Amino acid sequence: MTTERPGLRERKKQETRDALSWATIRLVVERGLDAVRVEDIAAEVGVSPRTFNNYFASKGEAIAARHLERARQIAVELRARPESEPLWEAITNAALARFGLAEGTGEHEPERQWVDGVRLMVSEPALQGEFFKAGAAAEAEFAAAVAERTGADAERDLYPRLVAAAVGAAMTTAIGHWLRAADPTPIAPLLRDALDQLAAGLPVP
Repeated sequence: MTTERPGLRERKKQETRDALSWATIRLVVERGLDAVRVEDIAAEVGVSPRTFNNYFASKGEAIAARHLERARQIAVELRARPESEPLWEAITNAALARFGLAEGTGEHEPERQWVDGVRLMVSEPALQGEFFKAGAAAEAEFAAAVAERTGADAERDLYPRLVAAAVGAAMTTAIGHWLRAADPTPIAPLLRDALDQLAAGLPVP
């Protein structure tokens, strides 16, 4: 499968969006949510506050954008997996690849700033609404990818949305377990375990 590369203008816009999102996470981690202004974020990236507002409606949306972008990239990766690969194997490989854990590459931790963003979203009540909004948008995109791969209708058929919801829940649960672990632990086995259990029909332990 092939995907069309975005043009230069689109890539520049995505780079600006990413920079603003990362800057928001970094500053909020350092200072706290209420102590960071849009002007501070814009200055960090070297753009105007108006530019920030062109991309994001709030600081919370800018932070949640990292979660949404990673989820979107998993859908992109799923579309790129070989057509001969069984669905659940393709889903697992797509998820691990976008966490920097592609087959044969060993154990690599996700970006520190992304982890900080997730911690913020699950710990700050003011950010949880944006977290859920990002999750819903990601679920819809993943359902569309599943529908394309299985020949289903993403709007009319239950299966793609059911798979997307289940995968989203499995990933959220695995990440939450990883964040709460008393001792540092690789995330790859948790993701694999969660998705393998789904693929097996969640048998009773």
